[in-house]
Amino acid sequence: MRSEETEKTWILVVDDDVSLRRVLEYNLQEAGYEVLTAGSGEEGLRLFEERGPALVVTDLKMPGMGGFQLLKEVKEKASDALVVVITAFGAVETAVEAMKLGAYDFITKPFNRDALRLTVRKALEMQGLSRENRRLKEELSEREAFRNIVGISRRMEEVFRVIGRVADTDATVLITGESGTGKELVARAIHGQSGRRAAPFVAINCAAIPRDLLESELFGHVKGAFTGAVKDKAGKFQQADGGTLFLDEVGELPVELQSKLLRALQEKEVQPVGGTAVQKLDVRVVAATNADLEEAIAEGRFREDLFYRLSVIPLHLPPLRERAEDIPLLVRHFVAKHGGTGVTFVPETLEIMTAYRWPGNVRELENTVERMLIMRNGDTITPGDLPEKVRHGRSAPRECPVINLPDEGYSLEQLEREIVIEALERNNWNQSSAARFLRIPRHTLIYRMEKYTITPPEKRR
Repeated sequence: MRSEETEKTWILVVDDDVSLRRVLEYNLQEAGYEVLTAGSGEEGLRLFEERGPALVVTDLKMPGMGGFQLLKEVKEKASDALVVVITAFGAVETAVEAMKLGAYDFITKPFNRDALRLTVRKALEMQGLSRENRRLKEELSEREAFRNIVGISRRMEEVFRVIGRVADTDATVLITGESGTGKELVARAIHGQSGRRAAPFVAINCAAIPRDLLESELFGHVKGAFTGAVKDKAGKFQQADGGTLFLDEVGELPVELQSKLLRALQEKEVQPVGGTAVQKLDVRVVAATNADLEEAIAEGRFREDLFYRLSVIPLHLPPLRERAEDIPLLVRHFVAKHGGTGVTFVPETLEIMTAYRWPGNVRELENTVERMLIMRNGDTITPGDLPEKVRHGRSAPRECPVINLPDEGYSLEQLEREIVIEALERNNWNQSSAARFLRIPRHTLIYRMEKYTITPPEKRR
């Protein structure tokens, strides 16, 4: 009776000695394994490619393709393949050489049945443990990808949903949002949830590199391409081959480079500065910007075709003031991150922090929490420990009120809806003009219009 554990486990035996091959086949079948046999290295390699057995047992001394060559070929085709080699008694150096080439273990001739079965069983157990370890690491990697993105608000749930839907595709993603909202964290989460997670994640800030160096940074250069190019250099695209390239502040990319980026995205190839040969690459691109790219298109500062190529999947990150319910959770997260073990925030402190508008968004909140942990007098954070501008709600100089609210109060959502409608009416329902009037990106205005079912006059029946 074969056990369930070995019922579908296939082992390939390769040996030019017919009698020994039959002995190996019989002993392994008796132990409950399915066995394939081959009389030469060439035949064994063909069976390995066709059937993909769990383990290969091969003699080293064979005419034609010997065991060493078979071992190399098998490991090249499947680096995690298990190979057990058969060596002559006393040939320790040969066995060591095989182990260096990737063999799991060796058995010496003559061998007894129990030694063979024990070696095979241990090899397969190790393979099972290795796969389970890899699976657990992948699960941990997936959880780790989201570890620094904190939120329970409806807006953040939507962000998580989109990440989950698009991560395991190769579609380009354009992340928009104000500075400090965590765009790179989201890009890293997309990479960490994708099938590319084991490959590089490479980031470049397009606004932080001088214009005359940016092309080389992106696409690389060859020796002698310009003064100072003393050797070939790989660009960010080449470094990210097989993985993900994050283009931060892509709206700052010079117009003259935008066509080259578009070609890299469309053709999946780059041409280094000063070079003539193109390099084929497999790179998934995620871009981010805090600028209104549609406005930049209207002003001739950004290519429309590049915009649509980058924004196959648009993902907007809300500012912290629009997800204030996440602030207490973020505070606890940053306290733990910066070593605030045992530190507590009294409710009034959290209420004040939740009411503050945080113009620097999550980045400003984290910096504030870290500063308070360093400067605190005890383990209880009170309102007096808050920076003055947070304590008094001064995220910006206070201006004269532009509206008069009734004493009995008023719905914030209704008020926001009326403001959006008035801004649109003042600008003849031109969305770009109305967005500039409200000092918000155009996509934020469109989101508000959809949220409050505001329909332009020409679309009403």
